[in-house]
Amino acid sequence: MLAALIATPVLPALAQFRVEVTGVGLTQLPIALAPFRGQAQAPQKMAAIVQADLERSGQFRAVDADGAALDETTRPDLALWRKKNADSLLAGSVALSSNGRFDVRFRLWDVVKGQDLGGQSFLVTPGDLRLVAHRIADFIHEKLTGERGVFSTRIAYVTRTTNRTGARYSLWVADADGENAQSALSSPESIISPAWSPLGDQLAYVSFESRKPVVYVHDVASGRRRLIANFRGSNSAPAWAPDGRTLAVTLSRDGGSQLYTIDANGGEPRRLMQSAGIDTEPAFSGDGRSIYFVSDRGGAPQIYKVGVSGGDAERVTFTGNYNISPSVSPDGRWLAYISRAGGAFKLQVMDLVSGSVNAITDTTADENPSFAPNSRLIVYATEQQGREALMTTTLDGKIKARLAGQAGDIREPDWGPFQKP
Repeated sequence: MLAALIATPVLPALAQFRVEVTGVGLTQLPIALAPFRGQAQAPQKMAAIVQADLERSGQFRAVDADGAALDETTRPDLALWRKKNADSLLAGSVALSSNGRFDVRFRLWDVVKGQDLGGQSFLVTPGDLRLVAHRIADFIHEKLTGERGVFSTRIAYVTRTTNRTGARYSLWVADADGENAQSALSSPESIISPAWSPLGDQLAYVSFESRKPVVYVHDVASGRRRLIANFRGSNSAPAWAPDGRTLAVTLSRDGGSQLYTIDANGGEPRRLMQSAGIDTEPAFSGDGRSIYFVSDRGGAPQIYKVGVSGGDAERVTFTGNYNISPSVSPDGRWLAYISRAGGAFKLQVMDLVSGSVNAITDTTADENPSFAPNSRLIVYATEQQGREALMTTTLDGKIKARLAGQAGDIREPDWGPFQKP
């Protein structure tokens, strides 16, 4: 029996992570992040979380704040920070209120131009301090790069653990840095292919609880779910259209695994194509006009695309003879996928304009890439030192962050959309 867990209250997570950033980017913005005044009384170290977020993005390099005692209320000596080669400076404070909430304030300074870039304040419960830190990192990212940060978004992934009673599968929702994981679903039967809705309030997934693959949509806040596809044969690989109204799914109800679209509330599916091969793993383009998918119609798995209304499919991958798991960046420029070569499964990134392909990992068991909503980062599952783990990487592969789990095998990550302000 599948158990659904309401997202609140937050339960102690079995799959907590730590972030280990490796690699050096070519161009990074140097920023000093002073410890927040009063943060010793808070359960979270705000500046440290912000720093980890920014470094993981690959676009920032932390400058040693050298124990500076600063807060958001006083203009700092920017000449001093220029001498430290910092382009910007973050200062802030954390204060415990009488009602048990924390008052968090910060201000960002342009050290080079001597400008106040603004700040914000938050009054939050202890459980929301990490979220505030992520939002501060988002503020900094947008102010200094002109692009939205993804640090307050969420990821979903599946773990498999084994004990004396057998295997157990859990679907987790976590912060974008892997922390604050909450169990959304748990089952002794497999859970695969979680996929975030465009608004980030629902997850589609495949459950084997009825001894065959069936597609559900799960409301993250309430824990309620609805059945989407339970037709004869296999029902798998759900993917949301960008408008959230329909899903693409793989069904075998009419013989063979073929692509269909179906209303997000269920109903009668519409077949996209007639194919003699296996068509699966659909992924919508950011504009919703095309669906990328995997097919062996040419004799080996390759990635193709087809118009959302169906028609003739166009082959996309030509490098290698085994390419699966397509993920299209929201801006439509990049395709991430997994290629098998010599027994190794490696993450590849294709420039959809030029067609150039780069392998960006040195691991050999990569799977399930998924783009961040700003198209700047990819999350994927892999194996390191004999254990499965989540990783994030920049598109050039120069900055990677390992999100090291402690709750068994980690797989099937999917990066959620931007959160509402």
